[in-house]
Amino acid sequence: MSDHQCTENPPKLDPNSGSGHVEKVGGLDSYVSGSAQSELAVVLVSHVFGYEAPQLRKLADKVADAGFYAVVPDFFHGDPYNPANEDRPLPVWIKDHGHDKGFEDSKPVVEALKNKGIATVGAVGFCWGAKVAVELAKEELVKAVVLLHPSRVTVDDVKGVKVPISVLGAEYDQVTPPELVKQFQDVLATKPEVKSFVKIFPRVKHGWTVRYDENDPSEVEAAEEAHTDMLVWLISHVK
Repeated sequence: MSDHQCTENPPKLDPNSGSGHVEKVGGLDSYVSGSAQSELAVVLVSHVFGYEAPQLRKLADKVADAGFYAVVPDFFHGDPYNPANEDRPLPVWIKDHGHDKGFEDSKPVVEALKNKGIATVGAVGFCWGAKVAVELAKEELVKAVVLLHPSRVTVDDVKGVKVPISVLGAEYDQVTPPELVKQFQDVLATKPEVKSFVKIFPRVKHGWTVRYDENDPSEVEAAEEAHTDMLVWLISHVK
């Protein structure tokens, strides 16, 4: 498996992006969007570039517009991956930001949302974040999950999923190639008790849903199609 696609086309981080605001949720600084009075919430778990990525926040705003309280926690505690820092390439940076720690940090976030009176929580994971989301799905800590161009998710992870799951993969993905996504699909086909949706998007690569060229109509269209599929799944199963 190659991780280099995880760091291609890095976003220009902007702490002021999005129409929401930042507040503490479960002990983590989090970008939140939508009505805190909603009984439905979605936690969006970021790629390695973190919660200040404008396209990710823009998508959180879309989730909020669909009626959810959208939460994008800073799982990296102010230390997102910085490709300009040659002293900390991804294999070094990831040692400080393992998925196991991300999963542990996600539990108080979900608990805090439920303590606010939110009845149902779903999770969406992008790249690095998909591994955290799948762990939440294995422990049934959320009602449903969507994995978009996942990283480090295994067949055994998918075997352990206990809630409705959607997996959106890319044709040109060297991190989680279509062959692996099809294995996920085959596993899920043997689990009729777990509702699932698996789709491989043609002519796109890893990261296409939140690291697209906004000046390229074809990239925008592919990203928006994935966003629609994601929202349909959340609306259907986080209720």
